Parts: sequence; C-alpha cells; structure tokens
Amino acid sequence: MGKNQFQRKRFFYSIGVLFILAIAIRIFSLFPGAVETGFTRGFYKYLSQSLRAVFRLVPVSLGDILYALFLISLVVWMVKGILQIRRSKNRKALLGAAARKLLLWSLGIYVYFNLAWGLNYDRLGIASDFGLEEKEYTIAELKALNTDLLLRINETRKACGSSPIYPTPRNLYKEVVTAYQKTASFFPFLQYQYPCIKSSLFGRLGNYLGYLGYYNPFTGEAQVNTAVPAFTLPYTACHETAHQLGYGSESEANFVGYIAAVHSGRPEFVYSAYFNLFSYANSRLYEVDSVAAKENVDQLDTLVKQDYLTYKQFLLAHQNPVEPLLTRVYGWFLQANKQPLGILTYDDVVGWLIAYKEKFGKI
Repeated sequence: MGKNQFQRKRFFYSIGVLFILAIAIRIFSLFPGAVETGFTRGFYKYLSQSLRAVFRLVPVSLGDILYALFLISLVVWMVKGILQIRRSKNRKALLGAAARKLLLWSLGIYVYFNLAWGLNYDRLGIASDFGLEEKEYTIAELKALNTDLLLRINETRKACGSSPIYPTPRNLYKEVVTAYQKTASFFPFLQYQYPCIKSSLFGRLGNYLGYLGYYNPFTGEAQVNTAVPAFTLPYTACHETAHQLGYGSESEANFVGYIAAVHSGRPEFVYSAYFNLFSYANSRLYEVDSVAAKENVDQLDTLVKQDYLTYKQFLLAHQNPVEPLLTRVYGWFLQANKQPLGILTYDDVVGWLIAYKEKFGKI
C-alpha cells in the first residue's frame, strides 16, 4: 500500500469514527435527563474536577497560553498553505489535502468540546436543581423585581462604604471558594471542589475584545479579566465558577453566580451581584416601559450612579471596530448552543430571578 493510499484510508477511518461520535452526541443531547445524570453529574463532574486538580498547580493561565499558541499555529498553517498552493502546479491536490485536514480538526474539536463541556447546554439545569418553573413573566412582575433590585443595590452599596476596598485577585478567588462553600450548605449541588480560578493573561486586550471572563473546557480553568472596574469582579468570578460546575447557559451561570455572591456575606460580593442584575432587569424593563426604567435610574443612590458612570466611561474608552464583530460571532455561538437570544441570553437571568422570588419570597 502506497503512502498516499494509506493516508487517505486513515483519513476516512478517522472521519468515520468522529462522525459517528458526533451523531451519537447529538442523539444523546435530545434527552436532558440522561445528560443531567450521565454527563453533568457523572462524566463531566469527574473530568472537570481532574482538570482543575491538575491545572490549578500551574500558577498562570495555561488556557490563555494554549489559545494563543493555537491561534499562532493556525495563522502560520494558513499562510504556509496559501504560499504552497500559489507555488504549486498541483493546486487542486493541495486544496483537497487542506480541506480534509480542516474537516478532521473541526470534527475533532467539536467532539472534544461537547464531551468536555458542550453537553452541559442540554442538561435539565437550574429549573430542576432549584425546583423553579421557567415561564413567561408579566410586566407587573418585572416592575416588582426592579423595585426589589433597586432597594438591594442601594442598600448594599451603602454597606460597602464610600470608598470600598476590594480584595486583590488572589484573595478574591479565595473568597469565591468560601462563598460557594457557604452556598453549598443551602444547596449541596453547588459544592465546589479543586478550585481553579485564574486571572487572564490578556485582560487589557480583553477589554477591547469585550469579555469579562470565560471558562476554558480544555484546561478546566475559570478565567477572569481583572483589568476592569473592581466592583464587577466578584460577580464575574462567581459567574465563571458556575460554568465550572456545569452550568452552560449564560443566564443560568448568571443566576448561580448571584446565589453564590449573596450567600458570601461580603457586602462587596452582594453589591457586585446586584449591580449586574439591576442592569439586566432594568434593561428589560426599558424595552417595555422606558419611563419606569428611567425613574429607577433616577432613584439610584449617588454612589451607585458614580459606579455606573465609571463603568460607562470604561466601556467608551475601549470601543473599537473589532469588538462588535466578536460580540456578534459569540452571539452566533450561543445561538448554536440552544441560547436563541444570543448575547441577550445573559438578560434571561431576569426570568430565573422572578421564579426564585415567587418560590422563596425574596431575592
């Protein structure tokens, strides 16, 4: 058997195996109960714990390094491929080889991503965990929620003092772990073992790309962009930790992050959560009653207004032509993973807050 014939046979064998795995994953995803018990509470739980147990020993963000190396390698491969194709007399064969390699890598990444993380988008999630009913909410319920959040954000900002001292990133991550430990006494399914939360190496770049943090399914690390206003960090860190625990949907990670933050006992954590939640809820209210939303903003405490101004100035200072494109691409990614509202999925935490308030009588 010739070399080319052997490589072609190996390619089709590999593609066949990966294609079968991809189909099996999609079929499995149609059964949320099985995903919840077999994947999220089973395979993923132990895989993610193993990744965190290993990579938390590395003091820097290994996931950032791997992504950077991958992007560099991809650019080098594309440039070399283009140059080879331009110089070659057999361009059709080279294009075919490149297409096969790209297809193989794409299928491989798809299968690994779903087995290491992606199936969490198809689990039962917090509706099952917290016993909440996901349903349409009324404008009256939305207004009532905003009234509650307005009260909470003003109260908790005053509790932080006029010049709050936020913890350093290292201490912040320790306090996130403590927050989840406290939360687990009320909700045991939120037990967080082998903590692995790290500061992104590309935080300042992230400000221009529009991300506050992310979960890396290849290393199990929760990445936090620390080059942002300090009052956003506690909630962001709690949110990314929720992803580590298997909450794929951004709205669900927002909700779990809120639960952990408010159970932390730290005013800075609680305020950080309400700062974000009020933003989501009042934005939703603005869509249906802009007058009421503006009145809520007028009633914010002076210190809260200062923080919102700080955050607005931060966003304006990092505006650029690339960020909207990346936001749109990320929105497509969310839509492809059962979050049809795309980037607006973050705002969907409003529905969970209303359901939680209805069940427990408070937020």
